Amino acid sequence: MTPPRLLLLVAALVSTLSSAGATEIDWRLENPFRLFADARLTERHRQLFAKLSDAERLQPVLSIERRLASQDGRGWARSAFTKTCWSGKANSYSGCGSAGDYIFPKSHRVIVETRDVEVLARRCSWLMTPAGARRNQKPVKIVAPCHEPQTFDIPYPGGAEVALFVDGQMAGRTTIRVKDIFIVGLGDSFASGEGNPDVATAFTDNRDVSYGESPDGMALDGYPTRPGTWDKIGDSSFLDNGAQWWNAPCHRSLYSYQLRAALELAIEQPQRAITFVSFACAGAEITTGLMLQYKGTEWAPHPPDRPQVSAVARTQCGGQTAEEKKYQFTYSLNGKVPALNDIFVITCDREKARKIDLVMLSIGGNDVGFARLVANAMLDDQGVLRDLGGWMGRVFDAKQAEAAMPELSFRYKALARALRANLHIPDREMDRVLLTAYPVMSVLEDGRNVCPNGREGMTVFPEFNLSRARSADGEKAALKLYKAMKQAAADNRWSFVDAHRRAFAGHGVCIGASFEGSDPADDLRFPRRVAGAWVPFPPSQYEPYAPRRRWFRTPNDAYLTGHYHIGTAVAKRVLRLASVSWFQLVLAATYSGAFHPTAEGQAVIADAVAARAREVLAKYGSD
Repeated sequence: MTPPRLLLLVAALVSTLSSAGATEIDWRLENPFRLFADARLTERHRQLFAKLSDAERLQPVLSIERRLASQDGRGWARSAFTKTCWSGKANSYSGCGSAGDYIFPKSHRVIVETRDVEVLARRCSWLMTPAGARRNQKPVKIVAPCHEPQTFDIPYPGGAEVALFVDGQMAGRTTIRVKDIFIVGLGDSFASGEGNPDVATAFTDNRDVSYGESPDGMALDGYPTRPGTWDKIGDSSFLDNGAQWWNAPCHRSLYSYQLRAALELAIEQPQRAITFVSFACAGAEITTGLMLQYKGTEWAPHPPDRPQVSAVARTQCGGQTAEEKKYQFTYSLNGKVPALNDIFVITCDREKARKIDLVMLSIGGNDVGFARLVANAMLDDQGVLRDLGGWMGRVFDAKQAEAAMPELSFRYKALARALRANLHIPDREMDRVLLTAYPVMSVLEDGRNVCPNGREGMTVFPEFNLSRARSADGEKAALKLYKAMKQAAADNRWSFVDAHRRAFAGHGVCIGASFEGSDPADDLRFPRRVAGAWVPFPPSQYEPYAPRRRWFRTPNDAYLTGHYHIGTAVAKRVLRLASVSWFQLVLAATYSGAFHPTAEGQAVIADAVAARAREVLAKYGSD
């Protein structure tokens, strides 16, 4: 119990402050990006942001990523991905404190200090007095040299008064009330960060591996491989030594544009906390993934246990119970989206649910088979992979993708309905949803022409051969998808983010250099071991996160970054092939994130999304 005399003294001193000369008190959150359990991770990014030039601050996320990559081409996230508030086992954001504390914080730790040169050499007393509902809580007092910053746990949302005393006299005070912004990430592989594992696969120069023969009889020898004592490709020891993610089933990465945009919003205004959650998952569609159950892109422990919309609704409740209800026709729109008939969706009661400030959304590409368009552009006409249906399902051409677009508009409408009804985003505030356009993938710098015919960047497998004509058709279909997404955003009153699209021209999947003296980071070639020597470079020298001109992963890049394989027994059971060795190679070069943005590409998208997010937050008084 606080002595009444002390409370009266504090009140008296505070009341006289207006007539006293006030020493300025500075404060900032110790960790404004709350997803990082270790505040030092956020601080590293904040310090880099503080050092950016005015020109660099035009694209702060990209500038920070390049600075980090120049320090470590293996990637900054490998020391961070295990230090988040995500619990894979629980499939929830409960890794920091007790259940509900992450979603409903009770306090925020802040750093207070004064830079007044007149008092820095003296001794200070700091007094933090909770405001609001916690006004009766005991004040916290710290006595220390004035030049030393101090930390206080400031109650949320009520805030606190912090007073500074020098030689027994009040020198200054300030009111600290933290804004905490709740940002939700939803979507597909472009949202999850596919192609950019937090820990990329390492390769050894002391060993190579054979994938047997390709279906047309070509020897697949001398390939880079992982270190270790494993016996066969696909055995447990081999798989344990692969790429790592903060969420493996969904290939969810710290390099995701959604995470990087949210992080940027935190570090640029360190008096504002960002509570960020992402349920984005590679391979997701509006139907299977967002509204219907989907187990993710990789055979890994603890796959998603709820569709993304339901997972968010459950999260909004923190540790409280959320209701799951059956909807017979609500989301099928009377049969226009048949897959959404008779579905179950979770909803947290509006009075208990945490209000969402922003939804970052990337979805629609898988709904129209965009990945299969890519397969169409790069598979040989007579190859076995085309006969098998590509590596991601039945190969689509542009006309087939376009045929799926009419239903896409209804899928977006169904999703908008769920965002209103189940996640409680008010109809008048639907611009809080930021739908992000897909970047151009093969457009050259002139903005018109596309990548030429060729195998550069995809020599990892004999049947990969980029077709200029089919790439052009794919870009035309992608343009129609872009227009359909833009229209859907307008129809549903979402914010549409597309400022990054033009920036990707000239940074596509075929951009690189393979001549003597060129930057090795831009090299499109692939290392193979021939007669005991690695040509053109040893695989251990490949740096997956080194700055480079192309912002998309090629199949060669994907093999050397993600190197995705599955267990041999699973492969034989699922694929029903007599020999799976060559198909393991295809997986390593495609399911590892080929044709997805690199970390730099994700950063470019993040800058565009952050710019739009600032506008929306300012509109609603959350800037």
